[in-house]
Amino acid sequence: MPTIELGARRIEYSVVKGTSRRYTYFRFREDLTLEVVLPRSGGVDVEKAITDRSGWLRREYERLSRTRKVLSKGEVMYDGDLLRIVFSEGDEGHPIPEPSKGIVTFRAGDPGRVRELVRRWFLRESSAYVVKKVAEMAPKMGVRPSRVDVREIGKWGYCTRGGRLSFSWQLIALPERLREYVVIHELNHLAHFDHSAAFKRRLAEFCPDFRERERELDLVAPYDRLVLS
Repeated sequence: MPTIELGARRIEYSVVKGTSRRYTYFRFREDLTLEVVLPRSGGVDVEKAITDRSGWLRREYERLSRTRKVLSKGEVMYDGDLLRIVFSEGDEGHPIPEPSKGIVTFRAGDPGRVRELVRRWFLRESSAYVVKKVAEMAPKMGVRPSRVDVREIGKWGYCTRGGRLSFSWQLIALPERLREYVVIHELNHLAHFDHSAAFKRRLAEFCPDFRERERELDLVAPYDRLVLS
């Protein structure tokens, strides 16, 4: 695989043809190798294209290098802690997280069931948290959602124009300060359905350090599916 220098680092990259007629795209894979997606027409100097975007690519590489994943092989993030998954034979039951030991133990008759148990655990814990936090914060913020649910979505949360709030089933993976920020952010959309200056001023009333929390949240990568094995 060819390589190219990005600052003090040398990274591997591969080239594929995309569906766009004109544009070249860049994306980093999970292993931080770069994929360059060329337009169908071709005729692109790949090394020049990478060099032209080297500033952005370097910053994105550094950001992704610092990013922690919610779910990865053999590990789960819970309440901000990365816990190693330990399998124990026996009847299925609730997982036993032990952050002080850095582990979470699952009991199941079949190791393959651990995936589903993680999903159920997160869904149960995230739902309980959202119900409690929305009930606490909505009256303080003077808003009322039309509906609240926790399910499998690609974002931490979102709000519809009809006032429905949806939150990721992975929310419980985050530390409390970031979970709280996600809930406050989405509740704030019930007052301002955008990210305008007015939205941010109101957000600051209930979460003065929201910019710091946003930066922290940007360094946690949710997964849209379980990839444990």
